Amino acid sequence: MAPLDLQQYDAEQARLMEERCILVDETDKAVGAESKKNCHLVELIESQNLLHRAFSVFIFSPTTGKLLLQQRSSDKITFPDAFTNTCCSHPLDFPTENTSDPLEGVRVAAQRKLEQELGIPPAQVAPSTFHYLTRIHYKAPSDGLWGEHEVDYILFHLGEPDLNVNPNEVRSIRWVSQDELREMMAQSELILTPWFRMIAETFLFKWWDQLDNLEALHDPKTIHKF
Repeated sequence: MAPLDLQQYDAEQARLMEERCILVDETDKAVGAESKKNCHLVELIESQNLLHRAFSVFIFSPTTGKLLLQQRSSDKITFPDAFTNTCCSHPLDFPTENTSDPLEGVRVAAQRKLEQELGIPPAQVAPSTFHYLTRIHYKAPSDGLWGEHEVDYILFHLGEPDLNVNPNEVRSIRWVSQDELREMMAQSELILTPWFRMIAETFLFKWWDQLDNLEALHDPKTIHKF
């Protein structure tokens, strides 16, 4: 495969494509590292079965029970303008995030990305405040060139953090109730990221009903494959 020129994309988003994600096998064991660009190229996902570690954060208001959604920026290389959960990204291949305890690294990465994307002060999303539910292994295309193939850690957080949205990452935000999210999902013209729609259609609403008992949802051994 010839090297892909990213000059047609936003310069900051192209730079972030050089970050190194953690490659894993289907048991979520780390087996190496590769650039975010290569991890998301459909040709390499298919030819080399590149699979990387990721996380999806869901922040809920403890007073209203609403979920914070983001709409991805138009500048994003993958899934631009799509609505999704609060924050979705990857732990990277450096010591604080590629750790012997993968969950520890994922939580540190989630804190970092919440600040970078949404401007949330790190003190308001300490790693220990993320409730780990389970993992999901899925594959999804963005377009003919880009896609996803991830083992995705699902993290819940209860809070109403201060927000200072980075427009290069996030086009808009909204807090939604369960009924409001169902209405969004029914709108054919509204784009949702495939992992968010998949999680919403299979798990999210039953999890949402148990925000006062999240420990009961803790499932550290299962990797749900879609």
